[in-house]
Amino acid sequence: MTNFDGQIQVSSSSSLPLSAIVIDSDSNPHNKSVDKSSRWHTLLLAYKTLGVVFGGLVTSPLYVYPSMPLKSPTEEDYLGIYSVMFWTLSLIGVIKYASIALKADDQGEGGTFALYSLLCRHMKIGIISTRDADSSGVSNTDFSEGQRKQSGLGQIFVKSVVARRILLFISILGMCMLIGDGILTPAISVLSAIDGIRAPFPKVSKSTVEALSATILIFLFLLQKFGTSRMSFLFSPIMGLWTLTTPLVGIYSILKHYPGIFKALSPHYIIMYFLKNGKEGWLSLGGTILCITGSEALFADLGHFSRSSIQLAFLLTIYPSLVLTYAGQTAYLIRHPDDHKDGFYKFIPTRVYWLMFVISTLAAVVASQSLISATFSLVKQSVVLDYFPRVKVVHTSASKEGEVYSPEINYILMILCVAVILIFGDGKDIGNAFGVVVSMVMLITTILLTLVMIVIWRTSPILVFLFSFTFLTMEGVYVSAVLTKIPEGGWIPFAISFILAFIMFGWYYGRQRKIDYELTHKIDIDRLRVLLSDPGVQRVPGMCFFYTNIQDGLTPVLGHYIKNMKSLHKVTIFTTLRYLLVPKVAPHERILISKLGLKGIYGCVIQYGYADSLHLEGGNFVNQVNTYLKDYITHYSGHLPSDVMVIHEELSNLQEAKNLGVVHVRGKTRFYVGQNCGWFDKIMLAFYEIMHSNCRSSLPTLGVPLTQRMEVGMLYEA
Repeated sequence: MTNFDGQIQVSSSSSLPLSAIVIDSDSNPHNKSVDKSSRWHTLLLAYKTLGVVFGGLVTSPLYVYPSMPLKSPTEEDYLGIYSVMFWTLSLIGVIKYASIALKADDQGEGGTFALYSLLCRHMKIGIISTRDADSSGVSNTDFSEGQRKQSGLGQIFVKSVVARRILLFISILGMCMLIGDGILTPAISVLSAIDGIRAPFPKVSKSTVEALSATILIFLFLLQKFGTSRMSFLFSPIMGLWTLTTPLVGIYSILKHYPGIFKALSPHYIIMYFLKNGKEGWLSLGGTILCITGSEALFADLGHFSRSSIQLAFLLTIYPSLVLTYAGQTAYLIRHPDDHKDGFYKFIPTRVYWLMFVISTLAAVVASQSLISATFSLVKQSVVLDYFPRVKVVHTSASKEGEVYSPEINYILMILCVAVILIFGDGKDIGNAFGVVVSMVMLITTILLTLVMIVIWRTSPILVFLFSFTFLTMEGVYVSAVLTKIPEGGWIPFAISFILAFIMFGWYYGRQRKIDYELTHKIDIDRLRVLLSDPGVQRVPGMCFFYTNIQDGLTPVLGHYIKNMKSLHKVTIFTTLRYLLVPKVAPHERILISKLGLKGIYGCVIQYGYADSLHLEGGNFVNQVNTYLKDYITHYSGHLPSDVMVIHEELSNLQEAKNLGVVHVRGKTRFYVGQNCGWFDKIMLAFYEIMHSNCRSSLPTLGVPLTQRMEVGMLYEA
C-alpha cells in the first residue's frame, strides 16, 4: 500500500508469527552445524523417503520393456538397450537430478514453479505484469542476491515482457505436464503390476485386471487424507523390500543367463545399436525413457523431505537397485528374446513368483504416492500465486509446511486415474502417454536449470555449455522420439495439460482484469476523506477488517459500501493478502502495518510465500493483527506529553472496538460484460466467473467465523 503514511515493519514483542516455519537442517543455508542426532534424523528421513519420493523410478522395470516396439531383437540389441538405460539413469538421475537439481531448491522447495520463483526473485521481476515490482508481488526485501550486477541474460528478462511470458509459459507447461504425470503414474504402475496375474492364470480377462487396478487406486486415494509422513512409515518397508528383492532376482538372472551383461556399460554398444537399427532404434527411445520416470517427482517432492535424505536414498538404494534389476531383465531377455512384452514377470524364477507379485503390487501402489504428493504441492503453489482457482489445502504435518493435501484435487485425480485405466486399458497406450510427459518435463527442467546456472549461480560458461549441450541433446532426442507416439496415446498428456493451462490462464486473465479495473477506479486517501465528511455517513462502533486486492490505494468496493451503507466502523483495517514469489516469508516480515492519516483507519498487509500456510483461526488472526497494531501505535507516535495522551486514547479506542465486535468485509465482484466487449473477453470472463463462483473464498482460509463475514456485491464493467 504505497499511499499509506509511515508504513513500517513491526515485529511483535510477544513473538506471534502467523504460522510455524520449520526448515530441515540441511535445507537451511544458515545452519552449518551437523551433530550425531541430525545424522540419525537424516537417515530416518532417507528411510521415509523410500516410501514416497521414488515411486515411478523403482517400479519402472514393470513397464519399460513392454513399452518398446521391438521386432526380433538380438543379443546386440539388448546390450545396446541396456547401455542406453544405464547411461540415462546415470546422467539424468545421478548427475542432473540428485547432484544438480536438488541444489537449485528455493528455500527447501522443488519443482518447476520453485525454479521459476527463484529466477523471478533473483532477476527482480514479477510474474508477467508490466507494473512495478511492488504490485506484482515481489518483495523488495528479498533481493540480497540482486545487489550484485545483473547478468546480461537477466537484463533481457527485466526489460522484455515477451521474455517473461515465455519463461512463465515454460514453467506452467512443466507444471501441467507433471500433474499429468500424477495421473498416469498410478495408472500404469498399478495396471502393470496387476497384469502379472494373467501369466499363471491366462483365463483372467483384461477387464478384470482393469477393475482390480481401479479398485486399488481408489483405496490409495482414500488414504491421502492421512498425510505423507504417516503413510511413509507404512510405505517405506514395502519399498525397502522391493529395492532389496528385485536386485537379488536380477543378480540371480545375471549369473544364470548372461554373466557378462555389464560389458554393456561401454557406450560402444549404444553406437552400434543405433547404427544397426536406425529409425527403429530411435523409436525405441519412447520406451527406454520410462526407465527414468519419477525423477521429476524426486525434485518436486523436495518440500516433503530434505535434500540429503533424498540423495542418500537414491544413491545408496534406488540407483544400484535399478541398475541390477535392469541388468537381470536384460540378461534373461538375451536368452529369451521374444519375452520382452512381459519382461518383468518372465524373468522372475517360478519359486518366488507369487512373492514378487505381491511385493510388486504393493510397490506399484506406493509408487503412485510420489506423483500424487507432488501434484498436491504444485497445485498449492499455483493457488497461492493466484494462478489456480482456490481449493481447500490441508497441512497434514505440524512440522513440514510442504506436506499438503487437497480433497478436491485428490478426488479429481482419482476419477481421472480410474478413467485412464478403464478407457485406455492397454498399457502400451498409457506408456506412450507416459513417455511424452517424462521427456517434456525433463527438458523443461533442464532449460530452467540452465537459466539458474547462468543468472543465479554464475557458473563458468564452459560448465554451462557442457550441462546444457549434454542434457538438451539427450532429452531433445527423447522428445523427438516420443512425439511420434501422439496418435497412439501420446495425446493424453497434451489434452490434460491443455485443460489445466486453459484453467490457469482463464483464472489469471480474470484476476488481472479485476485488478486492472480496481487500479483504474481505486479510492485514494483524499477521496476517502471526502466520503467520510458526508454528514449522512456515520462512524459506527466496532472493528472492521475490509479486504482489498490492491496495495496502491483502496478497492472501489469501499466507495460502493459507504454510499449504500452510509457508515464505516470506527476502527477499520484495510487488509491485503500479499503472495510473494518466495517459498516462506520471515515471521518479522509477515505483517506490515500502516496508518492512512485518518482517525481509526489503518492498513495491514499480510505476506505469504507459496510454501507458507494461510490457515489460521479467526480469533487468533484478529489477536495477532491487534497486537501488531498496538506495537505500531506505540512506536509510530512521538514521546511528548500530548503524544502520550493521543497514544493512550488510540489504544483505548482500539481495544474498545475489538470488544464491541469484529466484522470481516470483502467484495464479491462480478464482471458486467456489455455489448461492446469482444468475443475473447466474453468467453474468458464468462469462464472466469464460472470458476470464481464455484471456488472457495479466501476468508475461510483465514478461519474467519461465518457469523463475522460480510460480502458486498458489485459489478465491474468489463
